[in-house]
Amino acid sequence: MLRDIKGIKEIPITEIEGIRIGQAENREAGTGCTVFIADHGMAAGLDVRGGGPASRESELLKPLAAAETIHAVLLSGGSAYGLSAAGGVMQYLEENGIGLPVGDGIVPLVCQSDIFDLTVGDGHVRPDIAMGYAAAKASESGNYRDGNYGAGTGATVGKGRGMSFCTKSGIGSYAIALGKIKIGAVVVVNALGNIYDAEGRVLAGQRNLAGDGFDSVLATMAESVIPQAGMNTTIGIILTNARFTKTQLCKMAGMAHNGYARAIRPVHTSMDGDSIYAVSLGEESCSLDLAGSLSAEVMMLAIGRAVESAESAYGIPCAKEIRKGMPL
Repeated sequence: MLRDIKGIKEIPITEIEGIRIGQAENREAGTGCTVFIADHGMAAGLDVRGGGPASRESELLKPLAAAETIHAVLLSGGSAYGLSAAGGVMQYLEENGIGLPVGDGIVPLVCQSDIFDLTVGDGHVRPDIAMGYAAAKASESGNYRDGNYGAGTGATVGKGRGMSFCTKSGIGSYAIALGKIKIGAVVVVNALGNIYDAEGRVLAGQRNLAGDGFDSVLATMAESVIPQAGMNTTIGIILTNARFTKTQLCKMAGMAHNGYARAIRPVHTSMDGDSIYAVSLGEESCSLDLAGSLSAEVMMLAIGRAVESAESAYGIPCAKEIRKGMPL
């Protein structure tokens, strides 16, 4: 665990240089988006473990693809409908001269993954070009916050029995510094499963039938209750100032999924679209094994922060409210 490592310290996610984070949301509708922009480009990898992702330009991040850098990663709500939000990010990047030079123009390379939040607020309102542009514009001042913001606005967890027994979740972050190395995670937690801390205690998830505590999603599934497909996805990104290639970052993203597995149960099901990006933003030297292992740790902690920072909304209680009625 991180506390066992001498010299390690927690830092704000915004202390990792080389990237700008912006958020925009429609709080009434229950959806939003969060964008990560690298003005000078960034090497990036991706690992998808869930069976139902909604994504854009994922092929760019495969090791055999020609592109060695991209310019933005967008995490969004709206399921497949929300993929249009990348058009707004591209518009912003083009206006600011950020992109791949092609002939007399440029083509910004924007990768995107979305969660399913259509049943939370107004499912007819989704992130679009205007919202994507607004998030990109907001990155100039940096308005990142954990909780019911950006892509986490409509996030929920613990949906084994459906939305009637789920818990409000959100977006969360956690970052560390170890000497000159900085590694952080941002994650939108919209999982089928329950959320656990490092000691195995339930932080948030499926509410029990009485509504005053949590019970097991896996046990519910074992009772032949089949969750509705396509309504769950946890999407995240690892940021580091260490220098890695696209191929190495794909491996790092895969190792960061260990953080999902430690914090979310069940996870990586056919009913989730679980995805993790990893991006390199600097020139510091670090072994891939150390960086990947630390990525799993910060991802696990960011997941916990996402549910702890969430507030009740749309008639869905947050974990803090549920725990008020639980025995000590």
